[in-house]
Amino acid sequence: MATIKFGTSGWREIIARDFTFDNVRLATQAIADYLQAERANPQSPLAGRKPVVILGHDTRFLGRHFSLAAAEVLAANGLKPQLCDRDTPTPVIAHTIRHRRAIGGINLTASHNPAEYQGLKFSTSNGAPATPEVTQQIEANVLKLQAANWSFPAVPFGTYTCATLDPLPAYFKQIEKLIDFAVIKRAKLKVALDISYGTAHGYLDVLLARAGAKVTMFHNELNPLFGGHHPEPNAAGMADAAKFVRSGQAQIGLGTDGDADRFGIVDQDGTWLTPNQILALALYHLKKNRGWTGAVVRTVPTSHQVDAVAKLLGVKVHETPVGFKYIGALMESEAIIVGGEESGGLSVKGHVPEKDGILACLLMAELVATEQKSLGRILKELAKKTGEFYSDRINISFSPEKKAALLARLGSGLTAIGKFKVQQFITTDGFKFLLPDGEWVAFRASGTEPLIRCYLEAKTTAKLKQLDTACRRLLAA
Repeated sequence: MATIKFGTSGWREIIARDFTFDNVRLATQAIADYLQAERANPQSPLAGRKPVVILGHDTRFLGRHFSLAAAEVLAANGLKPQLCDRDTPTPVIAHTIRHRRAIGGINLTASHNPAEYQGLKFSTSNGAPATPEVTQQIEANVLKLQAANWSFPAVPFGTYTCATLDPLPAYFKQIEKLIDFAVIKRAKLKVALDISYGTAHGYLDVLLARAGAKVTMFHNELNPLFGGHHPEPNAAGMADAAKFVRSGQAQIGLGTDGDADRFGIVDQDGTWLTPNQILALALYHLKKNRGWTGAVVRTVPTSHQVDAVAKLLGVKVHETPVGFKYIGALMESEAIIVGGEESGGLSVKGHVPEKDGILACLLMAELVATEQKSLGRILKELAKKTGEFYSDRINISFSPEKKAALLARLGSGLTAIGKFKVQQFITTDGFKFLLPDGEWVAFRASGTEPLIRCYLEAKTTAKLKQLDTACRRLLAA
C-alpha cells in the first residue's frame, strides 16, 4: 500500500508510481471524512457551513483529470466541489477559497518539482496550507481507509463533470487593492516575464499590460515537461529573461514557478536577485514608501538581512519553522507587513496566508517605478546602513540511513563548524548554529525531496566560501 504523507506543502509523488488515480481518490476520501467530521462538530468553525470545496490544478500532466477524480469523491460524500475553469495559480485558489467562503480547497500541483511529479495540496477554509495538526488527521483517515480495503466506484474515465467557476475577476480586484498600478503606469516599464510554462499566463502578463508595461514573455506555452527543466524561477530557469534584460530591452525580469506561488526577480543589469534580498526589499518598500505598519515574519533559514532592514525601520521580527503554513498562521493572528521565506514565497498584510509569486513580482515592479532606481542600487544603499549579507544553500542527496545518522549527529549539537565557533544552537526547525559576527548555518531535511539542505550566511564572500567548505566536509564525514 502507498504511504500518503503530507510534507511541507502537500503530498507529492511520481506520477503512475505512487501518484495514481486510486491514491488521489483515497487521499480525497480522507479529506472528505475530515471535512464532514468538522462540519458535524459544533465547536468547529466549519459547523453549519455550506459544503463548498474549491478545486484547481496547475499545468502538469493529467492535472484536470486528477482534479475531476477528486471532485467525484467529494460529491459522493455530500460535498459540493467547484472546479476552477482552467489551470490556476495556487494563490488564486487560496483567494477563491476565502472569497467563496468555502470549507477548504484541493489543489493538484507539485509546484516547482520536476515534471514526473504530481501533488495534492489541501488548504483550509482561510485559504492557508493545512497545518500539521490537520494533515495528521487526514493521514490517520488514510490508514483507516486502507485497513478497511476502501475503494471507490468511479465512473468511466473522462465522463465525470463538475461545476466550474472563473476565479480571475475576484482575484484581480484583490490585487488592485494591494498594488499601486498608477505608479507602475507612469513608469512605462519594459518587463521580461518568464512563467516557467506555468499558470501565471493570463494573470501576471495581463495585470502588467493593464498597467501600461511592455511585456515580453518567455516559456509561456503549455508544456507539461517544462522544457526538460524544473519549473522554477531561479537563476538557471530565468537565464533567457536575464539575457534579454542585459541586452537593454527590459528594465526588470520577473518570473514565477509552475503554480505561480514562487517568484524570481532579475535586476536591470541581468543579475538574478535572491528571494532573501526580495523579502528585505519588500519590507523596505511597504514600510518606507507605503507607510504600512506591523511586524515581519521569516522562516528559520531565511536571511538575517531581513532582520537588519527591520531594525533600521523599527519593525519587529518573527521567526517560524519552514513552510508557509507557519507564516500564514501568524499573518492571520497579528499585523504582519510582509512574510516570506528564502525558497521564494511571499505574502503581505491584507492578502491570503499563502505564497503569491504574482503579487511579489508586481511589488518589485512597483518599487522600481516608485524610486526610479534599479533594485540593485536600492540594495547597495541599504547595505551602507545594514552591512553586507551573502547567503547560499547546498542541497545534498542522502540515503535514508545516512540521512538519519547525520541528522542525529547534528541534533546532538556542535561546538564549532570548521574554524567558526558555535555561539547558539537553535532547533525551531532543523538545526541552526549561530556563529560570531552575525553569521550562521542551518541544516534541514527537505520535506518534499530526498535531500538535506544546508543554509549559509556570512558578511563577506571569503567567509561564505570558508563556511561552504566547512559544511561540505561536515556533511561528507
